[in-house]
Amino acid sequence: MAAIVAPVDPPGGDPVQEPTDVKYYPSDEPVRLGLEHYNRGSYGISQRYFKDAVEKSPKDVTAWIGLAASYDKLRRFDLADQAYAQAIRLGGETVQILNDQGYSYMLRGNLSAARRKFEKAYSIDPGNPVIANNLELLNGSRRFIERPPNNQP
Repeated sequence: MAAIVAPVDPPGGDPVQEPTDVKYYPSDEPVRLGLEHYNRGSYGISQRYFKDAVEKSPKDVTAWIGLAASYDKLRRFDLADQAYAQAIRLGGETVQILNDQGYSYMLRGNLSAARRKFEKAYSIDPGNPVIANNLELLNGSRRFIERPPNNQP
């Protein structure tokens, strides 16, 4: 009877990795490309990459926020609202999401809703210069569009 001998490990260790050893997340590449195209101003392309990312990794809050922001820039506010809602379900109302929602409402011309979102974000992080800048921008927008009551067509 022949003895059973354990196979010799190949040089360099075991080539099979355990799933916990792998640090790849399915949405990493689409998110990276989504951010790259968003920062270039290619919002249609960024939207496609972020959509791919949320399909591959539906619990990726960053991908949902990127998708929502891309939809905002494409003026698809209905889809942006859905993406923000999903991001909030997954990660709660973070300062970033509140700020981004405020900016979304400002793009739509809904300055009251924008102010509520910015102020809520500001109450959480009063030292955040992005939120302070958006509030200042909002105040400038409000002054620009307000008209006296007698200035009617």
